[in-house]
Amino acid sequence: MSDINSRIQSDIDTNPVMLYMKGNAMFPQCGFSARVVQILTHTGVPFKTANVLEDAELREGIKTFSNWPTIPQLYVKGEFVGGCDIVTEMFQTGELQKLFADAGVDAKAQA
Repeated sequence: MSDINSRIQSDIDTNPVMLYMKGNAMFPQCGFSARVVQILTHTGVPFKTANVLEDAELREGIKTFSNWPTIPQLYVKGEFVGGCDIVTEMFQTGELQKLFADAGVDAKAQA
């Protein structure tokens, strides 16, 4: 399990906004993942994704790593933010945009 933890740690250290999801940004494989991609796209932040459906070890490893049972999972500057419901609520209240600004992530809202 340490190999997968190292891989996850490397992903979140290297990518300011990292989303573990089902599918990818171009073709989400579940509604929850699609919603988070839509929110991130709308805010204009550059983000990287990892498809947990392509790797069973990653799918289970990310749940253990974050101690969070569901996917998608969003990380900003190495910190776990949450899943779809949390990200959606933060977006609706403006907290997500503030988090990006406070973390120094350049977000350009899409028209």
